[in-house]
Amino acid sequence: MIILATDAATKGSPGPSAAGAVISYSQQRLQLKQVLPEMDNHHAEFAAVLFGLHALHERGLTHETLELRTDSKLVYTSLEKGYAKHFQVEVDQILALERSFPLVLHVWEPDHQHRGPHMLAQQALFNQLNTKK
Repeated sequence: MIILATDAATKGSPGPSAAGAVISYSQQRLQLKQVLPEMDNHHAEFAAVLFGLHALHERGLTHETLELRTDSKLVYTSLEKGYAKHFQVEVDQILALERSFPLVLHVWEPDHQHRGPHMLAQQALFNQLNTKK
């Protein structure tokens, strides 16, 4: 099983944003972070999932069951339903990428269990804000 945990960080709404992803597979653990364009937190949460899924595809890690973990109830609920009123484009992009996996399980995690990707997103955002000066 491959575990992908993602999170986003934003400053303002909309504002500078960043994504963090932790990928665990075959006793390996990858920690990734990326600066995102200015956006609100909801869009950033979907962008973080897309960032993580693209990272899996780039590494050829689509051959096992995927457990996708998020602390965003909006992302979790939208992916489970396959629908989000204001985020359907993002939901469709995510679901299209998920089709490469034999099985995808969506898991909502409370914030206190979601520290890894949260810290990575915060680091990327902090670095982005400090390099703009």
